[in-house]
Amino acid sequence: MSIRLMHYDPRWPQEFEQTKSGILHSCLGDVVEVQHIGSTAISGLIAQPIVDVMAAVADDATIESVAALIEGLYFRVVPSPAWAADSLWLVKPRHGEITHRVMLTRLGSPLWCRVLAVRDFFRQNPERAIRFEEIKVRLWKSGEGQVDQYARDMALFYSHLEEQLGLAL
Repeated sequence: MSIRLMHYDPRWPQEFEQTKSGILHSCLGDVVEVQHIGSTAISGLIAQPIVDVMAAVADDATIESVAALIEGLYFRVVPSPAWAADSLWLVKPRHGEITHRVMLTRLGSPLWCRVLAVRDFFRQNPERAIRFEEIKVRLWKSGEGQVDQYARDMALFYSHLEEQLGLAL
């Protein structure tokens, strides 16, 4: 399996809104906020065609029960990457190529704050977003689209960016 990148799809915000609505409706108030994150949340950027969502609970104790409710929306739990160890990840569909990814964490957690700060930085700095896109495409090409290599390269890139933004923990 390899990473696929594509030009911005104007349907991504609508896909996010539908996912957000489903999560909020099915989680019975346990999810207190849902945000569109990742490159699909930044208008005009080349991205993996995966709508990334960050959902927040008020209390860590509810994460497992909320994950079970989200699984009912045709998601499945997958291992969280090391940089997001304080979260629980779910992907959709349960089988086949991933189209949606939910990062479940506590509202106000360090992860919540870091991810939103990076997204907001790129939204507010279009010239830096374009440079980010160029770097992402270069890393994708140099790793020949291999999933593990791309994930390592992007994690390193984000780590350096977070340090520059004063977000490193």
